Amino acid sequence: MKRLLIPLALPLLLVACSGSSLEGVQTFDYKGGDHRTGSLVYAETPPAGGAHNAMWQNCGVYDQPLYNEYAVHSLEHGAVWVTYRPDLPASEVAALKELVDGRPYTLLSPYEGLSSPVVLSAWNAQLAVDSADDERLGTFLDKYEQGATAPERGAACSGGYGGTQ
Repeated sequence: MKRLLIPLALPLLLVACSGSSLEGVQTFDYKGGDHRTGSLVYAETPPAGGAHNAMWQNCGVYDQPLYNEYAVHSLEHGAVWVTYRPDLPASEVAALKELVDGRPYTLLSPYEGLSSPVVLSAWNAQLAVDSADDERLGTFLDKYEQGATAPERGAACSGGYGGTQ
């Protein structure tokens, strides 16, 4: 049985270790550490880096929109922010909750004005997809949660701001 699993797992391992790009991911070039107060304007919706509040958003599942400024700080710490249109069917929201379940560096929340039904954002990377069952979602999480693009990966994703808009 073990010999059978090796040929099946090998292609997945090679892709995971290759560092190759994930189809559809947009990348950016933000630097970390720029703390500011107040409401900020971002180039992407939702943001994938940039200036942010000095307090980070506690990682977890939220049923209300989050403030960009806190969530971006969590991205700097290595979190992935999974956002979805507020009118996404309940079955797809449930699938997204299952996707992030057990992942300590993720945020999940609705977000008004998304270009696609579901958008995943990490520091300097973003993926927009049409449904919660897109196979790239798990791959994006595996690559970017606590990934190399986060300037302060490993910093706290709890003990920060726990509110919503």
